[in-house]
Amino acid sequence: ICPFKARLEYMHIQAVNTRNDPGPDTRGQNFGIIGGVILHQYLQLPGDSRKETPALSSGSRLINLAMGAPTHLSYRRRGPRLSQILLPNSFDMNPHDKWRFETMKFTGTDSYIATEDLMIAVNASITLQRPLLIKGEPGTGKTVLAHEVAKALDRPLIEWHVKSTTKAAQGLYEYDAVSRLRDSQLGDEKVKDISNYIVKGKLWDAFTQDQSPVLLIDEVDKADIEFPNDLLLELDRMQFFVYETQETVIAQNRPIVMITSNNEKELPDAFLRSCFFHYIRFPERDTMKEIIDVHFPDVQKNLVSEALNIFYEVRDVPGLKKKPSTSELLDWLKLLM
Repeated sequence: ICPFKARLEYMHIQAVNTRNDPGPDTRGQNFGIIGGVILHQYLQLPGDSRKETPALSSGSRLINLAMGAPTHLSYRRRGPRLSQILLPNSFDMNPHDKWRFETMKFTGTDSYIATEDLMIAVNASITLQRPLLIKGEPGTGKTVLAHEVAKALDRPLIEWHVKSTTKAAQGLYEYDAVSRLRDSQLGDEKVKDISNYIVKGKLWDAFTQDQSPVLLIDEVDKADIEFPNDLLLELDRMQFFVYETQETVIAQNRPIVMITSNNEKELPDAFLRSCFFHYIRFPERDTMKEIIDVHFPDVQKNLVSEALNIFYEVRDVPGLKKKPSTSELLDWLKLLM
């Protein structure tokens, strides 16, 4: 819980700094966005940790400022729904912000049912230009989310699937010294240019795209504990230095970074503070029906009802080490059909 509390306090500082924004056209929107983000992060905390903190009260006040309400009024009384702030429709904003929201707003797709809080998290991370760290049970659609965001926003998708042996430097580049040594023994002329032996990593590919891509760093918790921290500087500054060629690679267009974790191990506090966090809760029965309808629109309703009864009964079995997931339910229905 502590990293999330630290993140709330950090957002509180950001909110206070936003008050110095001289632009009257953007100030209200900034207040609303940051206030909504603070409350969203607060709602990610367990119930017993939801206490009245400076960050929480700042979130309420900023949303009220955005809507022109007195700052002493509470969020519950006068504040808008979070979706009105982070998924704006008729909200009054300047043309630049309006264009950015219209072109970079995720509302789900025909094949992916996104809950309101998930849409808020995706759009907030895009607006704040911060990596979105997604946790949840295996099979709840964390990896698929990046595919659907790329499809919905019409952006290229770059996937980096992390393994236990993956090192952070591999995402930047690798120097193939073995190939250069072999070519030098064969008298190949290309050995004179060391850049011929620089193998570009996934981050390098993402930084050199013509338009802002979606970069998926999948299952970050599989790697060594230092892996996330080794990427902090590059993901923050969107640049890195290539020592072999003495060049700096700078992102032409800032990628939308989405990071997934199955919560197999704890992630470093510094890394958590740099990300916008969202936990995908397991779908409730009504949401699960919508997901099934998307994948199997012609399925018999009584079959779905009976399957869901059995499915949730199995999930409620006490002491079950591995509960069945959404993907397993869909596979089961496919077999039954």
